[in-house]
Amino acid sequence: MQSAVSDTLVARIEAYAIPELAALGLELVETQFRREGPGWVLRLFIDREGGVTVDDCAAASRKVDAWLEEQDLIAHAYTLEVSSPGLERPLKREADFVRFAGRTVRIRLYRDEGQGKTLYGTLLGFENGMVQVRVDQETLALPLEKISRARLTLE
Repeated sequence: MQSAVSDTLVARIEAYAIPELAALGLELVETQFRREGPGWVLRLFIDREGGVTVDDCAAASRKVDAWLEEQDLIAHAYTLEVSSPGLERPLKREADFVRFAGRTVRIRLYRDEGQGKTLYGTLLGFENGMVQVRVDQETLALPLEKISRARLTLE
């Protein structure tokens, strides 16, 4: 679980990175800042239509690293990692649920919305403020705010 300080830091980094990476033709999918082992890791997951290359990751890393050095937002040592979100990428924004319609997804609901229930099904899209998913021949409409996590799954 992230602290309020790291949530604020992540929000500032995303506010900078989203438009800067978009100018490079890249999408910022997810940002993580957490303690791992003896140190801290700032991890950016990027994507683009057709997938990202090592050169894309390097360009994004240079852009964000230069800004972080200039802003001096992180007072302690950390490692910056930039990579693809992988085959089981997270789905967070409305556009993600539209873009990946037809794919198999794993959706975890918040604890108060079914005791942390996990659903597996086919993503149908996003309509009228609801994530549409087919689970066991039943179409469900889930409010985005009721979803704890959503990811593509290997088919």
